[in-house]
Amino acid sequence: MRGDAHGGFGKRFGETGRSKDRNRAPGRLHGGKDNYESDRAAGDAVAEVYPDIVTMARQSRQFLIRVVSHLAGEAGIRQFLDVGTGLPTMQNTHEVAQQSAPAARVVYVDNDPLVLAHARALLVNTRPEGVTAYVHADYHDPERILAGAADTLDLTEPVAVMFMGVLGYEPELSELRRIVGRVMDAVPPGSHLVLWDGTDTGEAVVEGGEKLIEAGGIPYHLRGPDELARCFEGLELLEPGMVPITRWRPGAPKVGTAKPIDAYGAVGRQP
Repeated sequence: MRGDAHGGFGKRFGETGRSKDRNRAPGRLHGGKDNYESDRAAGDAVAEVYPDIVTMARQSRQFLIRVVSHLAGEAGIRQFLDVGTGLPTMQNTHEVAQQSAPAARVVYVDNDPLVLAHARALLVNTRPEGVTAYVHADYHDPERILAGAADTLDLTEPVAVMFMGVLGYEPELSELRRIVGRVMDAVPPGSHLVLWDGTDTGEAVVEGGEKLIEAGGIPYHLRGPDELARCFEGLELLEPGMVPITRWRPGAPKVGTAKPIDAYGAVGRQP
């Protein structure tokens, strides 16, 4: 899994389960210090033609904060499975969840040993009642993810399953849906799927993806919002549905309205 500006194109800006640098560029895009020269070069190459990559990275974190706050608060979710976490940045999933629900249990998943080493050092419980754990796995191996998560989470109780800006590393939509579907099949009614990803909704973002490859990054497959929405088939979409992440329950903007960006996301409840 890769990249977190939380991880893929914008959030997790690096690469999926196939390169040593995968989840690190996002830290740079978020303004963090835990990033590497190769990530900086790739990030700069994309930003040259698609300056909104920086906005995407930061807005993806804001989307995470709003979603996790809602789920841990109003929705009453106490368990979170964050698949493809990337390098820790700021306001990570466990920090946000445990603000609303001190006893929240959070499992992070990544397949990069360096990411996990940083995570163990930097991701510590914010509340003594909470639990934070890590599973070393690639999202192409949902059985391993579920087996590892079961050591910390009660999979008979609702879980928020999160794929935050990482699924573009899988080129086939059918495989992507299989992965998401297998994980959701293992969690009970009342669980939620949270997903966002970069989308092919603008010429500049598509050119940015091409620059990523030219700079030595692993290809990131941008999809249309309708394709991402297929991952939610059988789930009850929370309002406002599949929308640019800046428009998912943004609250009152200081001036004007939230600007749409080439990243769409949604939250769905398992009936």
